[in-house]
Amino acid sequence: MSVLASIRSQFVPIHREGYPFIGAFALISLVLFYFWSPLGWLGTLATAWCAFFFRDPPRVTPVGDRLVVAPADGRISLVTNAVPPKELAPTLGDRPLPRISIFMSVFDCHVNRCPASGRIERMIYTEGKFINADLDKASEDNERNSLIIACAGSRIGVVQIAGLIARRIVRFVQQGNVVAAGERIGLIRFGSRVDVYLPDGVQPLVAEGQTAVAGETVIADLRAGEGGRAFRVG
Repeated sequence: MSVLASIRSQFVPIHREGYPFIGAFALISLVLFYFWSPLGWLGTLATAWCAFFFRDPPRVTPVGDRLVVAPADGRISLVTNAVPPKELAPTLGDRPLPRISIFMSVFDCHVNRCPASGRIERMIYTEGKFINADLDKASEDNERNSLIIACAGSRIGVVQIAGLIARRIVRFVQQGNVVAAGERIGLIRFGSRVDVYLPDGVQPLVAEGQTAVAGETVIADLRAGEGGRAFRVG
């Protein structure tokens, strides 16, 4: 391995969606340096934070057709039973299902990953409000992108929810795509939340307050809903 390749391997990759923002922050920093250097240094810190926000580190996803992994980095803010949003009702029904909510702060990696291998059966973008994504009512009120993933004979609902600061959900996949667990499916800018709706009878394997790592943390095992033995970490 060359010295240059060795140096590059030490840096976390940045997603291409972040380049325009990082460039804009850097340009503003240069202008601020021209007027007053302390402001320029503040701009430099803001540029570094922007690069940190758009980081896209590689992930190693556990192997298993029935495993469900976290779709986002962040804090498990809620583990409960809840009725899916109205746009998912035609497929998932209108009864409460196990739901895991992951809240992403502005310091978390915001690249979202597919929780399970399968096919994107439906994808619906719904315009809405931008209230605090940590609130339970954000599931119904906020702007969001909802997906149904058909996997291993089951269906999983994934809802990307824009937050108080977030103003755009960037989608990397389309309806009908075949996706693998841990594959990148989108990005939400500047603070948001992702909900996962599990099939009825499947028990979540995470607890509120736990930190999730997208594409790596196992949050459920679909076998648990079929009378099988659940996979557990640790």
